[in-house]
Amino acid sequence: MFSALAAHAGLRAPRLRGRLPAMPTATPVALTIAGSDPSGGAGIAADLKTFHQHRVYGCAVISLLTVQNTTSLTHVEVLPASLVAAQLDAVLADIHPRAAKTGALGSAEIVQAVASRFADRDIPLIVDTVRIAKHDAVLLDASARRAVIDRLLPVAALITANADEAAWLVERPVRDNGEAQAAAEQLVKLGARGVLIKGGHLTGVDALDLLLLGGKLTHLRAPRQLARHTHGVGCTLSAAIAANVALGMALPEACERAKAFVSAAIASAPGIGQGIGSVDHFAAVSET
Repeated sequence: MFSALAAHAGLRAPRLRGRLPAMPTATPVALTIAGSDPSGGAGIAADLKTFHQHRVYGCAVISLLTVQNTTSLTHVEVLPASLVAAQLDAVLADIHPRAAKTGALGSAEIVQAVASRFADRDIPLIVDTVRIAKHDAVLLDASARRAVIDRLLPVAALITANADEAAWLVERPVRDNGEAQAAAEQLVKLGARGVLIKGGHLTGVDALDLLLLGGKLTHLRAPRQLARHTHGVGCTLSAAIAANVALGMALPEACERAKAFVSAAIASAPGIGQGIGSVDHFAAVSET
């Protein structure tokens, strides 16, 4: 709300100029639609830190609130879809992001609200299909699966999913690289334009991500790290992809660069908190 002090000083509350078209800006802008993590490791906090580290201006729409730290998550409060939609409308009426991403969306109604607003917009949307938090709390209701497939997949430029999320979407196990590839192919048949299956939960010496885009399968490799502090790694990866797209990169290059950033962020995690801490959002961004 506009403060009473400002009102007393004779200042007027700003009005949303909803009738004016959002104009492109020379400054790269990325938008995140995700949940709030008060410990700062995941969700909106991780996304905005990642945008900033890539020198991209960040906008944020909050979908849900959590009560969590590095050791536990005790409560999730999903916001009304109308409030999420209003936040999103306010941003898009005034600012034209060069890329956007979603994180935890909470409910089928929020999924539908987000999908409807990107259906006719020329904004590349990276959908991170966050469903279960690091501490096993549900961040997307099971009833939302159909809405994700029918509404969100067709409007997304890229879907990013770990093995468990991919298995939930395609309703079959994803335990190794072969099953990950089959899941990616099935998601494309279901309407996804591009799919990145993350290899952190799969078997293998390397952390191998599978990118299926435009009918081409690409393997993104990094040494598997036996790391404790990995909170927010998926959020950080999808945010880095969105930031790179906002900077003008094509999706294959954006994904490769994001993978390198996340690997560096895991390796130099600051060890904050007594449990599973955040990755390092101060990690260097590759110039190549």
